[in-house]
Amino acid sequence: MPDDRVALVDTPEALQALAHPVRVRILDALRAPASAAAVARVVGQPRQNVTYHLKELERAGLVRRAGRRTNGNFVETLFESTAGTFVVSPRAAWGDERRVQAMADQASLENLVLLGERLQRDATALLDRAAFDGEEIASAALTADVHFADEQDRKAFLEEYLKNLGPLLRKYARRKGAPYHVALAVYPKEES
Repeated sequence: MPDDRVALVDTPEALQALAHPVRVRILDALRAPASAAAVARVVGQPRQNVTYHLKELERAGLVRRAGRRTNGNFVETLFESTAGTFVVSPRAAWGDERRVQAMADQASLENLVLLGERLQRDATALLDRAAFDGEEIASAALTADVHFADEQDRKAFLEEYLKNLGPLLRKYARRKGAPYHVALAVYPKEES
């Protein structure tokens, strides 16, 4: 069984490994440990081709060896995916270091990018639970557009928001029951 239900792909090497459609199908086939021959049957590819792709996925850290088993006179290596599902971070495709520097210089912008990645990972994990485990997932999402005339307006909004939300968060944070994440992101809307 993979260590993580959902893993974030955030390196160009892992992104390149995922770029081949056969590799994506191989990862799906490796939700449980299997040999190259077994995976080849599932994905409809020659074993040698699957073995090549397994090596590339292993090199990128998306697949690992999961033991050996004897099959007749043969000893087969078993492989498994390192996660049930992979989500691609936008950072994997950033070639220009200015983005990384901008995130380092602006903590709130870095938090927004990290929140986006977390929301993507969490939503994907919930989707997998619904798809593969048959769970009914209680979820909600809220978005709204607001307008700020200037920096003072933005500051006043944030102060009022925290003043009104703080007691509500404290009230429900102390209760017993199923835990939920609450997130609100405020950022400039792209002009369309």
